Amino acid sequence: MNIQWYPGHMTKAKRMMQENIKLIDLIIELVDARAPLSSRNPDIDELGKGKARLILLNKADLASERHNEAWAAYFKEKGCFVVKLDSRSKAGMKTIQNVIQEACKEKIERDRRRGILNRPVRAMVVGIPNVGKSTFINSFAGRACAKTGNKPGVTKGAQWIRLNKQVELLDTPGILWPKFDDQQVGIRLAILGSVNDDILNLDELAVELGQFLQKNFRSCLEDRYKTEFPEGMEPTQILAKIAEARACLTKGGEPDTSKAASFLLDDFRSGRLGKITLEFPQTEG
Repeated sequence: MNIQWYPGHMTKAKRMMQENIKLIDLIIELVDARAPLSSRNPDIDELGKGKARLILLNKADLASERHNEAWAAYFKEKGCFVVKLDSRSKAGMKTIQNVIQEACKEKIERDRRRGILNRPVRAMVVGIPNVGKSTFINSFAGRACAKTGNKPGVTKGAQWIRLNKQVELLDTPGILWPKFDDQQVGIRLAILGSVNDDILNLDELAVELGQFLQKNFRSCLEDRYKTEFPEGMEPTQILAKIAEARACLTKGGEPDTSKAASFLLDDFRSGRLGKITLEFPQTEG
């Protein structure tokens, strides 16, 4: 599979972020806890040089807790502050205000020495499409400030949001990058729903997911579909087994693997398959 998706508004969004970075004290970057490296835009590191960094491992409730801990340690080693988060249920939300103050301690102290008191921390919220930025902002603010949607590309422009006396947020559109050098990154993002499904071959995508799950989370597959997926099974056979387990058959009685592909992707994205992480720190360079 060769996956690329870079709508025109993303170029404009990146330019806007570059223009606003000088106003910012802190970059709050949301990543999907199920694929924390693949769901990071590599441009953000360059953009945020010299700024305090807070990584929010969002959708942590859908990822393996053991791997959540490993990824938190990984990012802390890189000098980032890290909070595990489920912004829909607000789990982890209470700690963020304190972490923001801690991350910007030097800036707050510098202001104090200059006689500038109570200037709010200005934070830019960044992340790829469909990672949950708007849901996070609305949960954090306790009110609907940002548009939300379960499709990528809902936020089209930037907006300042005054959360309280201590924090102002700059919400930005989700941006991908023009080219995925590693196609596995593109595949993981497509599985997560960060790339528009309309441009994808969902059957091929589901085969990739099924193969990964059979190798790394076989018990999740077997528990969900109440059938066995033995080692060494052909990747296409995985979808056929799911189709049989779900009684998805064509008129000729053959397994309907396209329907099975939709079931598998939906079950993964919704968390019905269990807590699953698509990439692991020890395998990353």
